[in-house]
Amino acid sequence: MTTHALTDSWTMTRRELAHWARQPVQVAVNVAFPVMLLVMFGYLIGGGRAVTGAYIDYLLPGMLALTMAFGLEGTMIAVTEDLNKGVIDRFRSMPMTNGAVLVGRSVADMLQSALALAVLIGVGLALGWRAHGGPVAFLGGVGLLLLFRFAMLWIGIHLAMVAGKPELVQAVQILVWPIGFLSNAIATPEAMPGWLGTVVQWNPMSQTATAVRDLFGNPGGESGHLWAAIVWPLALLALFFPLAVRRFARLSR
Repeated sequence: MTTHALTDSWTMTRRELAHWARQPVQVAVNVAFPVMLLVMFGYLIGGGRAVTGAYIDYLLPGMLALTMAFGLEGTMIAVTEDLNKGVIDRFRSMPMTNGAVLVGRSVADMLQSALALAVLIGVGLALGWRAHGGPVAFLGGVGLLLLFRFAMLWIGIHLAMVAGKPELVQAVQILVWPIGFLSNAIATPEAMPGWLGTVVQWNPMSQTATAVRDLFGNPGGESGHLWAAIVWPLALLALFFPLAVRRFARLSR
C-alpha cells in the first residue's frame, strides 16, 4: 500500500514538473519576486532601525522566511482548476491512491521553493550577507524554512478547496499578507509600538525567522525560538494536512 502511494505521488509530481517546461515564465517570476523584495527592502525602503549590525544580515533570513509564506497561489489555483475541469474525475477512474494528486502538487511546490531559497541565498551572498553558524547550523536553518513552507502549503491547499474556484483563490491568498508583514521579517519588534511588537513576536513566521537568524549567526537570532519554530509548523500540519485530504476525498466523489 505504501509503495503504491509513493509511486502514485511521484507520478503526480512528474506531471507537475512537466508543467514547468510549458510555463517557464511563471517559474521565473516566482523565483525573481523574492529577489526583488530583498533588493527593495534592503536598499530602497529598509533602514534597519533598532537592528544591531549590518541590516542585510538581519534582513536576509527574514526574507527567506517571507518567501516561504508567499507564492502559494500557483498551487492553490492548480488544485481548484483540477477540481473544476474534471481532471480529478479522470484520475479517480484509475487505480490511484487517494490524495496522490495533492502530494504531487506539494512535492513540486517544495522543489520550486528550494530553488527560490537557493537563488535568494545566492543574491544575498552577492550583496554581502554571510552565515556564521557553520554548515550544520546552516542546513538546519534551511530545514526550518522548508518545514514552514510545507505547513503553509497545506494550509493553502485546504483553503483552495474551500474556495472551490480559481477566481476566489486571490481573495483567500490575501490572508497570507498579514502573516507575512505582521512579523519580524523586515523590522525588529523593538522598533514597533508595544502592542504590535507583541503580536509580531507571537507570529509563527517570526519564530521561524528568529530561529533561522540564530542558526545562521545573524543579528536578531535567539536560540530559545528553535522549538517554537519546529512545533508551530508541525501543529499546523497536524491540523491542515488531514483536513485537506479529507476534503479532497469528499470533493472528488
